[in-house]
Amino acid sequence: MSDSGKPGPEPLYRRVLLKISGEALMGDQGYGLHPPTVQRIAQEVKSVRDLGVEVCMVIGGGNIFRGLQGSAQGMERTTADYMGMLATVMNALAMQSALESLGVFTRVISAIPMDQVCEPYIRRRAVRHLEKGRVCIFAAGTGNPYFTTDTAATLRASEMACEAIFKGTKVDGVYDKDPLKFPDAKRYDRVSYDEVLQKNLKVMDASAIALARDNKLPIIVFSLEEPGGFRGILAGQGRYTLVTG
Repeated sequence: MSDSGKPGPEPLYRRVLLKISGEALMGDQGYGLHPPTVQRIAQEVKSVRDLGVEVCMVIGGGNIFRGLQGSAQGMERTTADYMGMLATVMNALAMQSALESLGVFTRVISAIPMDQVCEPYIRRRAVRHLEKGRVCIFAAGTGNPYFTTDTAATLRASEMACEAIFKGTKVDGVYDKDPLKFPDAKRYDRVSYDEVLQKNLKVMDASAIALARDNKLPIIVFSLEEPGGFRGILAGQGRYTLVTG
């Protein structure tokens, strides 16, 4: 229903996965979690859930620990990646708390079992949670080192039979270079998976793009900074870039 009480437009997708970086939870801080920012994003997710759309999420861990940076500083890569996975669990728990404070039933589901704080990943159980209207936050990546949360997002979206991946960023789509640094950056309304790989456009890492291409899973890149942007796109409005075949 719309605010006027009349039926609103049918959402473009019925089940989606929202992928955001850990840095999106920092706000203006240089590190960690900014509770008002977490709450704002939770409100965006709730507004989409209120449309009747089934939502799952994957959140990165770069605001707390990034495995590649730890590896670059001399730490063993596998250990650094596992530490990064634990950071994603912390972010997922923070988002769960924010969503449940808004009355949205939420489950954190981890690829690394830690039964005291969240559920282990069992595909059929996760699908059932979505069918019951719960938001599922998939944490700890794929559970394996050397794979990013971008790849985890594409994997989980495929397993959950999501109709699209929504990649929330600081800008309103895909550009050929960073628009925050280069005023002449060219924006794409639509771009193919192959173009993203060939031109090295910074959408997701190559393995995530290849997995999305193989499963014909569209990726919608939009600005998470735009209030109501997530809901607006599902209602057929707003600015975004569609990555598709």
